[in-house]
Amino acid sequence: MRIGVDAMGGDYAPQAIVRGALEALPSMNGHELVLIGDEKAIRQELERSGNKAADKVQIVHTSQVIGMDEIPVEAVRQKKDSSICRMVQMAARGELDGVISAGNTGAFAAASQLRMRLLPGVSRTGIAVVIPSFTGPIVLCDAGANLAPKPHHLVQYAHMAGAYANHVLKVARPRVALLSVGEEDVKGTALVKTVHEKLRADGRINFVGNVEGRDLFRGGCDVVITDGFVGNIVLKLIEGLAEGLFKTIAKEIALASPELARSFDPVIKRVWANHDYAEYGGAPLLGVDGACIICHGRSDHVAIRNAVRVAMEYLDKNVNSVIAAELAEAR
Repeated sequence: MRIGVDAMGGDYAPQAIVRGALEALPSMNGHELVLIGDEKAIRQELERSGNKAADKVQIVHTSQVIGMDEIPVEAVRQKKDSSICRMVQMAARGELDGVISAGNTGAFAAASQLRMRLLPGVSRTGIAVVIPSFTGPIVLCDAGANLAPKPHHLVQYAHMAGAYANHVLKVARPRVALLSVGEEDVKGTALVKTVHEKLRADGRINFVGNVEGRDLFRGGCDVVITDGFVGNIVLKLIEGLAEGLFKTIAKEIALASPELARSFDPVIKRVWANHDYAEYGGAPLLGVDGACIICHGRSDHVAIRNAVRVAMEYLDKNVNSVIAAELAEAR
C-alpha cells in the first residue's frame, strides 16, 4: 500500500505536512509513504526533523504549486506539474493507493475527478466530513465538491456516506437524514422535495426524514445529506462557532478565577479534542477509485498524521468495493 501526501498544500506547508507524515510512519506497518512537491524544501524539513525514519520516505519532485486562491479547474489545466496534479496522476496510473492534500480543495477534487476513475455507477463525487456531535460523530455529505447537484447525485451520496459510516465509523444501519428548513416532508426547495421522495422510496437506505440545522447535534441521525454549497457553509459555521465558544468559555473561567481555570484546563482540553477537526484527519472524496483524503487548509501536523490513518482505514475496510456493490444493487 502506497500513500501519497501533497507536501506543498495547506497554510503550514511544508513544515506541518512533513512533520505529520513522519509521525504517521510508525503506524503504517511497513507501507510506503510518498511526499510530492519541491524536493529541496521537503529534504530540508526531513533533515530538520532529526527523525531517524526520514530516509524511509520517498520524494517525488514537482516544480509547481497550486495556490489556495487559484481557480480550481484553470489551475489543474495550467499547472500539470503541481504537487496536486502529479500526485493524482500517480494514483490514476496505480502508483499510489491513497492521496492526501490540505491544499486547494476545489483543485484537488477537480483533479481527482478528471484524472482518477470514478467508481462504477457513480455520477459525481461528494466530500464526506465527520462532524462531532454530543451523541457521537455524524457524516455530512456533500461538503463542497458539488455545488449544484441533481437529485440522483444526492441519493448516491446517501448510499456512499452510509457505507462510509457503516464500515469506518462502525455505525450499524446508519440513519440517513436530509438537511432542510423544516422536518415536514413538504418543506424545502424543489431539489430537497424531489430528493426526499427518492430517499423515502429507496428501501436500501435507512431514511429518517428531514432534519433542520439545529438537529445536527441532537443524535437523531448518523448521516446528513445536502448539496455542496449548503454543506460547506454548515461545516465552516460549525468550525467557527466551536472555536469561538471554547475561547469564550476559557476566557470567562480565567477571568472568574485563575485557580479555577487551572483545574478546568484538563477538562477543556478533553472536550476540545473531541471537537477538533485535526483529530478526524480529513474527509474522503467519495466516489473516486482510490482513497482521496481532503484536509483542512489550516491542518497542522496532528491533522496530517490522522489523515494518513484515515486513508489507511479507508483502504483497509475496502470502502470503495462496498460503495460499488451498494450502487450496483440500487440500480
